[in-house]
Amino acid sequence: MWKQTKSLTRSLLWAANIILVPASAFAHVKWFAPYIVGATPEPFGETLQDVWFWTGIALVLTFFILTRIVERAPMGETAIDTLNWITNPLWRRQDDYIRSIIAAFFVAIFAVGGVYLTPDLKTPAEWVSWLQLAIACCIFSRWTMPIAGIGILALWVLALRDYELFHLFDYLALGLGVAGYLILEPLKNDELRSRRFEALRWGLAIALMWSSLEKFAFPSWFYPLVVEKPFLTFGMPRDVFIPMAGVTEFTLGFGLLWTPLIRRLSALALLVIFTAAVWPFGRTDLIGHGLIMAILIAVATDHRRGVDLMTIFKRRVVNIPVGLSIALVIFATAYWGLHAVFYGMNGDGSVTDRAKTTHSYSVEHPHGPGGPEDHMFTPNTHP
Repeated sequence: MWKQTKSLTRSLLWAANIILVPASAFAHVKWFAPYIVGATPEPFGETLQDVWFWTGIALVLTFFILTRIVERAPMGETAIDTLNWITNPLWRRQDDYIRSIIAAFFVAIFAVGGVYLTPDLKTPAEWVSWLQLAIACCIFSRWTMPIAGIGILALWVLALRDYELFHLFDYLALGLGVAGYLILEPLKNDELRSRRFEALRWGLAIALMWSSLEKFAFPSWFYPLVVEKPFLTFGMPRDVFIPMAGVTEFTLGFGLLWTPLIRRLSALALLVIFTAAVWPFGRTDLIGHGLIMAILIAVATDHRRGVDLMTIFKRRVVNIPVGLSIALVIFATAYWGLHAVFYGMNGDGSVTDRAKTTHSYSVEHPHGPGGPEDHMFTPNTHP
């Protein structure tokens, strides 16, 4: 039995190592490269014909299945107990940790200034930065934490003045998760309060799965980064690396919603990926992803053994590929479907008539000519 478990553990580590290679050091592209949200996306059918997409899916499924097999074996209990022992000091102060990190994040973006919630949502309104500092101050008292949660949602709504709704979907789930935590944590109702960590985890998981789809819909957004920093691909061709990175982000986000060992190892894997991105992309990436990285640490240190939804379904190994398939269908349908609703089947006509490109005419003008920020920025000629 020990030899079998040892073999499974080696296989699990091998699969995890292969999964991490194509996604390491990959930043959020909208912070570092020009783009046009309303451009025509690549058909999802092309992704389904990509052998590297299916290779990534197979590798991640191997990782999840091996992890679940280990989790069900005696070795799984040992692994979870070891994780619990290592992370116990942080778990005992989990709420203090999360509140401090959220407050620090809002202080950081106040110091940066000129943005709503994230580096690519720029605004000339100075009062927005002061509102974010006020949100940070509200987090230190349990009486005012709900105000901070409502303030986060208000900032997202205010960003609709300058940015399109489809663009802001990238940040909706995570904002709802953080706001949900801040609203639930002070409650005296134990049943509702116990859901505060789930709100964070679900918000992050959905945000990662949603944003990963742009690697399939708009792979050309990533080409400037690959040209500028070719070491990111570890020697792989760009059209191999990008879909593999998208699969890794989507599937590990999905893993955050599964059984305890899978979600904790998925969180650790994602933490390695986001931490690796800080070195090549610097302070902007650290600030932008700081809250995500902090929540991943919280997920990795979560000692709870239960599964929040569909417990029986998730505990069966054979349902891992079923669940992943369902998630992929739901998210892909929503992403491409909503893009078609907002911009039409062929994308934004005002963009495609001016230039058939997915990239903007200026790094500071992310929606291209004719976008909602025309009153703020003057586009340059595209190189």
